[in-house]
Amino acid sequence: MVTQPLASFKKYKMAKIKTAFYCQNCGAQYSQWMGKCKACNEWNTIVEEVVSRTKTKSAWNKEASQRANKALNIQEISLENEPRIDTGDNELNRVLGSGIVPGSLILLGGEPGIGKSTLLLQLALRIKHKVLYVTGEESDKQIRMRSERLGLTESNCHILTETNTQNIFQQVMAVQPELLVVDSIQTLQTNIIDSSPGSISQIRECTTELIKYAKESDTPVLLIGHINKDGHIAGPKILEHMVDVVLQFEGDRNHVYRILRANKNRYGSTAELGIYEMQSAGLREVSNPSEILISQKDEALSGVAVSATIEGVRPLMIETQALVSSAVYGTPQRSATGFDLRRLSMLLAVLEKRCGFKLGAKDVFLNITGGIKVDDPAIDLGVICAILSSNVDIAIDDKSCFAAEVGLSGEIRPVNRCEQRIHEAEKLGFEQIFISKYNKVNPRDYGIKVITLGKMEEVFRALFSS
Repeated sequence: MVTQPLASFKKYKMAKIKTAFYCQNCGAQYSQWMGKCKACNEWNTIVEEVVSRTKTKSAWNKEASQRANKALNIQEISLENEPRIDTGDNELNRVLGSGIVPGSLILLGGEPGIGKSTLLLQLALRIKHKVLYVTGEESDKQIRMRSERLGLTESNCHILTETNTQNIFQQVMAVQPELLVVDSIQTLQTNIIDSSPGSISQIRECTTELIKYAKESDTPVLLIGHINKDGHIAGPKILEHMVDVVLQFEGDRNHVYRILRANKNRYGSTAELGIYEMQSAGLREVSNPSEILISQKDEALSGVAVSATIEGVRPLMIETQALVSSAVYGTPQRSATGFDLRRLSMLLAVLEKRCGFKLGAKDVFLNITGGIKVDDPAIDLGVICAILSSNVDIAIDDKSCFAAEVGLSGEIRPVNRCEQRIHEAEKLGFEQIFISKYNKVNPRDYGIKVITLGKMEEVFRALFSS
């Protein structure tokens, strides 16, 4: 038997595949599998992925854009503002900060079926620029059927059903779009990484290629991202750090209203809010959200109060509903929807200690109508008045509203931009508004009755003494 030396088999030796273990929740990397991630404390989220790179070059490789940057003195940098791209959607423009910045990367996240694809398809069909809409989840015929339902078929929008980034950038070079929409980032795959689509390494590498394309060509890119069971955008947390804008599309699929928020915005405020109404013909902009956030009722009901809040630069009138009842099971329950539960407990303690209302043995349920979440302390007075109204079972006048913060000593504290809140209440037909006496406003300057108060005892006498 003839044997060959071991050296002769070296040319047949296969390269060892390099793998690593990543947490699918936060993106933390480990050298071996673990049952619990030490970074986010989640169980059974660590999976093995291939991390070996091939010799394939980056998908986006525009020779004209490859230039050497040099350091500039800060005084030499031009301050000329680049014109933003008008989306044709006033709500989206407000959330983004008056439009899309050229070269920016925008990530839109939300629950399945909430309307993410509908929102971006409406944008792609309405905008007055050449758009390339890349989808890895639907066929081109499905997109055409949706555009027929939206009634927007005549536009300069090109549809591409592709998931490979190398093929996508070939079409980008051919079409030369002014706006690129990708639905979704979890479906993309690049040949640089030998792993499945949706994995941590694939999402990171595909996003890196899209960022390089956006910055070098000054073409804005809009991405749709899936979310996990906790409501956060799926994939590595670094994904949200890499992009310029992170938008969250919220709402209950059982209701018709949708809320668009900016969790991160390098070019504008994150306090802005956009509201849409889901209809059979797509998403409709809601220009006056106070009308949908206030319930229309035929008779006055106890436990209902209207407060004036501010979201970004937009004043909103929201309705607070409270229910106070005797604790059936001995242990009082505290429940809040759209409001901080700890702040509710604090306000109940103020009513108990400072005002003498015995609510410790009663169940208290609080709900902010419209499905929105409010962090503005200016609705404290409205929350307390709704609780008191339900407790004594006396309805508050539906032409009254509130805008004040409540302190731990029971004082009515002033709030910022009180004049804007008063004007909004006056515009919507309210006859009186309760504010703090420490707000520097002149009640004679408004067509609405402005009632100034300093203590919680004064509020109770003004509402329920007659």
